Amino acid sequence: MVSSMLLDPLPNSVPSALPTAEFNPLQLVLHASLPVQLVMAMLLVVSVMSWAIIFRKRAQLGAAEREANGFEERFWSGAQLGDLHARAGKNGAIDGMEAIFDAGMREFQRVTQMRGADSRLQLEGAQRAMRATTARELDGLEHNLEFLANTGSISPYIGLFGTVWGIMISFQGLATLKQATIATVAPGISEALIATAMGLFAAIPAVWAYNRLATRVDRLASRYDAFAEEFSSILQRWSPLPDAR
Repeated sequence: MVSSMLLDPLPNSVPSALPTAEFNPLQLVLHASLPVQLVMAMLLVVSVMSWAIIFRKRAQLGAAEREANGFEERFWSGAQLGDLHARAGKNGAIDGMEAIFDAGMREFQRVTQMRGADSRLQLEGAQRAMRATTARELDGLEHNLEFLANTGSISPYIGLFGTVWGIMISFQGLATLKQATIATVAPGISEALIATAMGLFAAIPAVWAYNRLATRVDRLASRYDAFAEEFSSILQRWSPLPDAR
């Protein structure tokens, strides 16, 4: 009798495996409360804007780096300063390092034509013009980078606000229930936590892109400053010559 009991199969009431719930982020978003949905919509818009800025700034910085490489190659190839200045802007708008060169050369020639101007005034005028142009060029390169920085720092907190709000609504709904279980609370909490996930989804790429793009802008700024100093040295040697006056 004992042996027959041992050979009997397990009762059908014992489950072979625990049921698993299917994870569907879209359903979590659609079933979330209205404030949580508004938070997630805001984070989605911010994320799309961040990616648009990232791609545009990458293209802009890539063009600025290629322009700087090309102009430095022409500048140090031994060409005459007057010829370089005459060719500036013939292929379109002047940007980057060529704009700095054009501003310094133009101001240098303008001060040279003034009566009684000496070499010190010529050099100082050219340096002021190059500093102003450098500031304008860098301002254009840095434009919208602050949006990425703000997205990276604020988005997690916006997502956390949506999560807290969703959890508050979930626990408030338990007040009408006589018996609360984890199965009752879990759906609402899951819907709320998706807001935090979306906040991180918007913040992480923005932080990475900001650090990367800001580093490239700093490198270009160093190149612009170094070129302005080197060009000032050339103008300082060139200004006392009779043909420069």
